[in-house]
Amino acid sequence: MASPSDQSVYYIPHNGWYPVWIAFGVFMMLAGFGTWLNDVKAGEAATDWMSFAGLGILAVVLFFWFSKVIEENQQGLANEQLKRSYVWGMGWFIFSEVMFFFAFFGALFYARNFAVPWIGGEGDKAITGVLWPNFTAEWPVMSNPDNTLFPAPHESMAAPGITNWVSYLPFWNTVILLTSSVTVHFAHTAIKDKARGKLIAWLGLTILLGILFLTLQSYEYLHAYHELGLTLHSGIYGSTFFILTGFHGFHVTLGTFILLIQFLRSLKGHFAPKDCFGFEAASWYWHFVDVVWVCLFFFVYVM
Repeated sequence: MASPSDQSVYYIPHNGWYPVWIAFGVFMMLAGFGTWLNDVKAGEAATDWMSFAGLGILAVVLFFWFSKVIEENQQGLANEQLKRSYVWGMGWFIFSEVMFFFAFFGALFYARNFAVPWIGGEGDKAITGVLWPNFTAEWPVMSNPDNTLFPAPHESMAAPGITNWVSYLPFWNTVILLTSSVTVHFAHTAIKDKARGKLIAWLGLTILLGILFLTLQSYEYLHAYHELGLTLHSGIYGSTFFILTGFHGFHVTLGTFILLIQFLRSLKGHFAPKDCFGFEAASWYWHFVDVVWVCLFFFVYVM
């Protein structure tokens, strides 16, 4: 066993099947989701048991894997060298997430500044008169080139004038997430100050704000689908809107779950001023999710 101060020995865990089961669970989840989409598209009775089974496998394996890592850390097996690898690992993970969202923001940029203007007759690659001569380039696209195949929405989710933001739901979601960044920072400060009660209170409040955000976003989706006619079938505007906000919502769900794990650990007395990387990694991820939402708010809703 390597002591926490021993820099010469890199702790290597025993062989385990965790990665194999994780891969199997993810495969089942994605395969089931793809099958469900195909069944819905074909108008057949759709059941998504495979996705739920894969999600269940994923949850169980992650629970035992996280428990094992936490147990090893509590036993003092994680020396400084291993902890640095945790930092680099989380850093590269967040970088991969940045690139993930960069691809979708790039798709939004391409659609708004190139594809839609070209179809509307602007630029050197304009194709007006060839396919849809009556199409007018505008964003959000409220009149699709083929309204039969892609029914246009009745109304967009574009932000009203800044004086009307007080009644605009995405604005309040922005306030909620920015506030949650502050509360998770206060929770981190509480660890440094050895204030267990404040840690639990601020972290619990952060989790509640995350749940409130997801609740309001669910309401926003229902409103968009049933009252605005904005769906995944609404052409490029509907596709980019739901892909960007939907994937972000998934990340908020994941971040809330991660923070919940840290909350349960804090109730058990875990975390010390110089031994709290699990919480720090969760807070880094949460701040990243908040930054992505700010970009979404301006590029998807406002601009």
